[in-house]
Amino acid sequence: MKIKSKLLSKQNYIDHRFFGKTNGYSKGIYKSLNCGIGSNDNYRTVIRNISYVEKTLNIKKNNLVLMKQTHSNKIKLVLDKPKSKTIADGIITKNKTLALGVLTADCIPILFFEKQNKLIGCVHAGWRGAVNGIIENFIKKIKIITKNNFQLFAAVGPCISQNNYEVGDEFYKNLIQKNPKNKLFFKMKSHRWFFNLRKYVNIKLSKYKNIKIENINLDTFSKKNIFFSCRRSKKDGENDYGRCISVIKFK
Repeated sequence: MKIKSKLLSKQNYIDHRFFGKTNGYSKGIYKSLNCGIGSNDNYRTVIRNISYVEKTLNIKKNNLVLMKQTHSNKIKLVLDKPKSKTIADGIITKNKTLALGVLTADCIPILFFEKQNKLIGCVHAGWRGAVNGIIENFIKKIKIITKNNFQLFAAVGPCISQNNYEVGDEFYKNLIQKNPKNKLFFKMKSHRWFFNLRKYVNIKLSKYKNIKIENINLDTFSKKNIFFSCRRSKKDGENDYGRCISVIKFK
């Protein structure tokens, strides 16, 4: 399944792809395009899967920059090819030789293109990062780099839907305590709370006038044949799960 953003596809300078779980080499619960080096899958097989992604998007070997994601709000500017994984949950580059990737398995991958200064970026937005300012920090970094002269295009990728994102009372109470308006991101079903992560992230992005947003409205939890899902794997009693990769690059 070729998953692309219509918004980003209109930009002549870049290419991108939201990859699902198919067309890779992994076996068992990781079948088949598991790109999660942090998973318990065979390391060489994961590297082979990442090589498949590089070849598919015509990226030179080892020029795909991945992050060591920790559900933080850290954004890093990458100027040259790093020797090891960048510890962050968002990265930006203007280096035309590099491609940027983000790994997810229910959280939101967001791919960015900044048109005025020719920058690309990506963000891993789970609830922790989103609540703690990953979106705001990304925009702050863009503003610094561009001296506040920017035009961003954002593709908000596949993630877990509200119907499948059950959360506890403590999560609900903490978010409402932060801001009573956060009630609009919750609904109750069978006496349980369900959180709308996609809407939460979109509201944050839409606060900025010079960002155009497109959503790839696919649910990672319910689309079992297309995406890996942390929550689905735990529900099914599996001891680990694969990670999908989303990539953006210059042409």
